[in-house]
Amino acid sequence: MEWTDEGIVLGVRRHGESSAIVELLTRGHGRHLGLVRGGASSRMRPLLQPGNSVTAVWRARLDEHLGTYAIEGTRLRAATLLASSHAVYGVTHLAALARLLPERDPHEDIYEMLDRTLNDFDDAGGAAAHLIRFELAMLAELGFGLDLENCAATGASSDLIYVSPKSGGAVSREAGEPYRDRLLRLPAFLREGEGGANSWSDQDLQDGFRLTGLFLLRHVLEPRGQGHSDARGGFINAVTRQRARISSSA
Repeated sequence: MEWTDEGIVLGVRRHGESSAIVELLTRGHGRHLGLVRGGASSRMRPLLQPGNSVTAVWRARLDEHLGTYAIEGTRLRAATLLASSHAVYGVTHLAALARLLPERDPHEDIYEMLDRTLNDFDDAGGAAAHLIRFELAMLAELGFGLDLENCAATGASSDLIYVSPKSGGAVSREAGEPYRDRLLRLPAFLREGEGGANSWSDQDLQDGFRLTGLFLLRHVLEPRGQGHSDARGGFINAVTRQRARISSSA
């Protein structure tokens, strides 16, 4: 058995004295592990860092075997990502999210979204918005997508500013006003066609993480006996601190 694919490094663990087991999210073969001989060497370690994009050739005698990887780097982001605390936490959390996907099950849209997210992770606010969108995409990929296009009460497609914590459906301003204290806020940058796709306030980001966090916990993590990763909280705190420093110096 042999195939070649693009991949993003999710994690690495040492195996024996000199080898490493590398976990990739690949474009066409999903989340896939393989043994890299010499993967613990000083030459390979910089290549096998989470967040890096690679080309991988996987070989095994049988499909169900662990197999071996021959890996070449294509975009080595890790050195840049490690320079900021929000990026370190963010990459760790993104990898934890990707591990929710079944092993060896292709999810090309998630792969492409992860690649785009990692390519635009410099600005803390932008990284937070990308991560919230990625969490929404993961909910949809796992079968728990939120309906943010139409009001759950009236079917309207405009002025959607709330989300029902029960149904996960959007709610319009008019329909939600009597229940506003019991509804989640839908940030402007998550609303279609309202001009907020590329702008966000600190409140928007807080509301976005509250929204995705609730449904991830309820539908995905708690049924598996899990909670949110420590990296998620670390990322949110790092973004909050960085944006506060920028605001105070402006």
